[in-house]
Amino acid sequence: MSTTEPSVRARRSFIFAPGNRPDMFPKALACGTDIVCVDLEDAIAPKDKAHAREQAFTHLVTVQGPARVERIIRLNCLRTIEGMMDVQALLQAPMDIPAVMLPKVKGPEEVRNLSVLLDEYKLTTRLHVIIETNEALEAACEIGRSSDRIEALFFGGVDMAADLRCKSTWMALQYARSRIVHAAAMSGLDAIDVPYLDLENREGMLREAALSAELGFTGKGAIHPKQIPDINAAFTPDDETVEHARQVIEAFSQCDGGLLVYKGKLIEKPVLRSFARMLAVYEVAQGN
Repeated sequence: MSTTEPSVRARRSFIFAPGNRPDMFPKALACGTDIVCVDLEDAIAPKDKAHAREQAFTHLVTVQGPARVERIIRLNCLRTIEGMMDVQALLQAPMDIPAVMLPKVKGPEEVRNLSVLLDEYKLTTRLHVIIETNEALEAACEIGRSSDRIEALFFGGVDMAADLRCKSTWMALQYARSRIVHAAAMSGLDAIDVPYLDLENREGMLREAALSAELGFTGKGAIHPKQIPDINAAFTPDDETVEHARQVIEAFSQCDGGLLVYKGKLIEKPVLRSFARMLAVYEVAQGN
C-alpha cells in the first residue's frame, strides 16, 4: 500500500477541460473551481486520443494557475487499450502527476492493481474513482477502501442511469447517490456529485446542489464556469457552523478521552475529521 498521506482540502466544485486543448487549461484553473480535470476519455474522439494524452501529461503540471486548485487527469477505462496506454504515459511522465481519475471501474481490484503499480514506480499520484457502473455501485464500499491513495468517489450519473435502466432524475438516482455517500464516509473520502446538465436552468441546479449537500456530498461538478460560484456557495459552511466546529475541536484538545459532552450533546472523536474538512473548505472560501 502507498505511504503517501491523503490531503484535507476543499472539493466543492470541479470542471473538465479537454486533454487536446492545453490552451484551455489556464482558463479552467482560473475559473474559481476547486478541481480541474483534464479529460482523456469522453471529451476526446478516438482519433485524437494519442494527441490528448501527450498534451495532458506534458502540460497540466507545469501550466500557470492557482496553487490551491487540484489538478487531475481522467484516464480512459483501464480495461481498454487506450486506458493501458494512459497508464504507460502516467508511469513515464516527465513529472509526477498529482492525481488521476478512473472511469467505468467495476471492482476494487482495478484500483488496487493501479495503486500497486504506482507503488512499484514510487509515484505519489493520488486516485479519484468514478462510480458509474452497476458493479461499482454494488462494490462501492470495497472500492472506497481498496487503496489509501484514493481521495474521492465521484458519481457518474448519466452512465449509472443507463446501467440502472432508470431516468436521470434526482428521485430515480437517490439510492445510487446514497450508496456513494455511504461508501465515501466509510473510508473518510470526499463524495462528488454529477454535474447538472441543463445550463439554462439555474434554479434546478441550485435545488440539486442543495439536495446533494444535504445528502452528504462534499461537492458537485460543473459543465460551465458560470455554475461554479453557485456550486461553491452550496458546499461552503456558514460562519455559525464553522465557529461551532472550532469550539468543538478546541474542547477536544483539552479532553483526555475519546468522548466529549459539549453544550449538553455527546460528541465522539471521529467527528473531528469531518470538522477538519469543513474548516479547510471554509478557509478556501475565505481566500476566494
